[in-house]
Amino acid sequence: MDTESVRLFVLAAEKLNISAAGRELGMVPAVASARLAKLEKSLGADLLHRSTRKVSLSLEGAEFLPYAREMLAQEDAGRAALGLGSGTATGTLRFTASSTFAQQYIAPRLPEFLRQHPGVKLDLRLSDTQFDLIEGSFDLALRSGALEDTSLKGRKLADDMRILCAAPSYLAEKGIPQTPADLSEHTLISFRRNATRPLKNAAGDTGLFDPRTASCQLMLDDGLSQKHTTIAGAGISINSIWSVHRELKSGTLTRVLPDYHVDDQSVLWLVYPKTNVLSAKVRVFMDFLLREIGKSPEWLKD
Repeated sequence: MDTESVRLFVLAAEKLNISAAGRELGMVPAVASARLAKLEKSLGADLLHRSTRKVSLSLEGAEFLPYAREMLAQEDAGRAALGLGSGTATGTLRFTASSTFAQQYIAPRLPEFLRQHPGVKLDLRLSDTQFDLIEGSFDLALRSGALEDTSLKGRKLADDMRILCAAPSYLAEKGIPQTPADLSEHTLISFRRNATRPLKNAAGDTGLFDPRTASCQLMLDDGLSQKHTTIAGAGISINSIWSVHRELKSGTLTRVLPDYHVDDQSVLWLVYPKTNVLSAKVRVFMDFLLREIGKSPEWLKD
């Protein structure tokens, strides 16, 4: 298979523009269209849908895309092993992460990464709603929790812990819970679908954060909004230490049931689809985040 045509397909799938993908590889539009058509004929499938107004990825194209990226990674690794190629990270990196974490820790560091790696373009999807890596054709994602998906591999970025928080004004008005059972008498802020979360302390005592058995008028799917409503006194919420450590230090928020944390083995992972070869653009971005954020997480210092 002509890997240059495969590279053209990957670029066209990322840009949804065949002419722009061709120009990046030094091809005029007519040549780029012809090469893609030849690739599709050899595979026996339409990889891209074309119209006069737009280009979109077909179902077959979406299924082929991760394999195409794997082929290119294998070729680049092979050339590097023979001393060929520049070994420089290039191409578009599709990365997804929690918008709350990205705003606080990743976005401020992106200019430095792009300065260090001018050949890499970042296509970021930032949302506290998780995207599927395979279906979304992502190269890398930041996830919090246990790494359970067997189709993914990961590297630990940093430890995480989720705790209960409330505003001092709320606690002054409603009182301070002494045990997890007391939460049923309070107003809880729910993060997505009123999910019940297990609580545990160092002695092994357990409890529940259960919005369904308490007053719960507010359900959110955005961590930053949840933090702001908690600061405003809307109730008690669960937050990651990395999200609220500054507010806890300043006294804007108070930790509720300080001996307890959410018992979910939460860890921050950088995850990527299983592959035999990690592309240079993914490797350098992972190394950058591990060095800049994971080496000495500021939330653990506080």
